[in-house]
Amino acid sequence: MAGNPRNGRPYRRLVDWLRAQHLPCWLCGHNIDYSLDARHPLSFTLDHEQPITRGGALLDQANARPAHRRCNSAKGNRAPATRPQRASRRW
Repeated sequence: MAGNPRNGRPYRRLVDWLRAQHLPCWLCGHNIDYSLDARHPLSFTLDHEQPITRGGALLDQANARPAHRRCNSAKGNRAPATRPQRASRRW
């Protein structure tokens, strides 16, 4: 395969499929403004739950998640940190 696989038709189809769902950012939970320019920090990007460099599949829908560009960049190639569950009140 020549070139960057993220420029291919199957990858663009995956991005379009995920964008059409208008889901919130899976990392921070806030809504994504899908009309923003791709260079904006709060714009939509496709993130892989299991990073490609750690064995995740590039074109697997089960591995694709919507994220803000800023959240995706901050996560890098690490698995997302799990946030501890907080009690609804102090005990």
